[in-house]
Amino acid sequence: MADGLFDLPDQAPSDSRRDSSGSLAGNVHSSAPLAVRMRPQSLDELVGQQHLLAPGSPLRRMIEGNAPLTVLLWGPPGTGKTTLASLISHQTDRRFVEVSAVSAGVKEVREVIAGARQALSRGKETVLFVDEVHRFSKAQQDALLPGVENRWVSLVAATTENPHFSVISPLLSRSLLLTLQPLTDDDIAILVDRAMTDERGFGGKITISDEARDHLVRLAGGDGRRVLTYLEAAAGAASDQGHGEITLDDAALAVDKAAVRYDRQGDQHYDVTSAFIKSIRGSDVDAALHYLARMIEAGEDPRFIARRLMIHASEDIGMADPTALPMATATAQAVAMIGFPEARIPLAQAVIHLATAPKSNAVIRAIDAAMADVRAGKVGAVPPALRDAHYAGAKKLGHGHDYVYPHDDTRGVVPQQYAPDDVDGSDYYEPGPHGAEGAIAERLARIRAIVRDR
Repeated sequence: MADGLFDLPDQAPSDSRRDSSGSLAGNVHSSAPLAVRMRPQSLDELVGQQHLLAPGSPLRRMIEGNAPLTVLLWGPPGTGKTTLASLISHQTDRRFVEVSAVSAGVKEVREVIAGARQALSRGKETVLFVDEVHRFSKAQQDALLPGVENRWVSLVAATTENPHFSVISPLLSRSLLLTLQPLTDDDIAILVDRAMTDERGFGGKITISDEARDHLVRLAGGDGRRVLTYLEAAAGAASDQGHGEITLDDAALAVDKAAVRYDRQGDQHYDVTSAFIKSIRGSDVDAALHYLARMIEAGEDPRFIARRLMIHASEDIGMADPTALPMATATAQAVAMIGFPEARIPLAQAVIHLATAPKSNAVIRAIDAAMADVRAGKVGAVPPALRDAHYAGAKKLGHGHDYVYPHDDTRGVVPQQYAPDDVDGSDYYEPGPHGAEGAIAERLARIRAIVRDR
């Protein structure tokens, strides 16, 4: 079985940098955190990010072929940024120097570059790992450029922020940008199983129930470091209780989160999701927030929740509040950018907006009615006045003849047949009386009267 690909807590001294000739794993001691002990030591132990590690990929060539590269690793916490930097050093037998963007300054960066030049003169290449590179100022990032341009170092920089906004253009243009994805539930489960049996972990001395395992996987949110931290705490709780198996209660106690019974592939998933949407449709904002909280606490994918809100904004609100869909779409974008735990805030804002908005299902009824007619064969010819008249010979065919340009009329609307004969006069969209649709209904009645006055 393969181990996971995840970030690990910094085990360096209080100094802002760390220099070693081998893997970070070489510094691991028996009392180190479980996430540190379980750090992958080779590519064969990695789980996740396989899209970056395919044979012939730039990253694999860098790790296996000693190719000097500058790499920007962009992804959420716990997805493998520090681990990949370590493997690049370890598997190619290079020096590994880590600089913390939180505490290092321009002086420290220049000292590291100078040290790398000296090591290179002795035939030893250096991997410089800069964690949280988005925290570096422009001057600090500028200080990295000579080492990158002259290949005195192989720079591996990690960030959880969009590098297009947080990394200076000269450095970004010289770097291979690799995007890391959250680990899947299957990846997270492999991490848990590995830690339970591997000698670096619990070595089979304790077991875990399926319910506890599933609970920890849900809470991980695609973060490998988080699940191992939770697992270690749960094992400690089980030990304190004298248990030889980590139970669901042990996991809930250790993580200080109630074990919400919610199977993302089972009835609870569908029941809670159904209740969530029906509560918003019914304008019960408090019930909707309750079900949102249950989904969040159970580890539901925030992107799934955001997608449901976008659908609801059109299906159950539509033109009664034309701001509902833009609001839901902006929420989906925010969720994708920030992730949990902060994503709970825009999700809650969207739920409150949609639940308190006026409701209308006129949009979905309109498109479904139009599609029903199309499926029934009502697809007559486009009226000649509306046909394309921009090619040679079109006018001879009568295309565009008698077309009336609406902007030439002071009303902005003119009598004219737009629909094919088969469906001319069909009222697909029937706005309701609530919210903005009340005004739309009045305006639409006037528009239809003018258009159909032929």
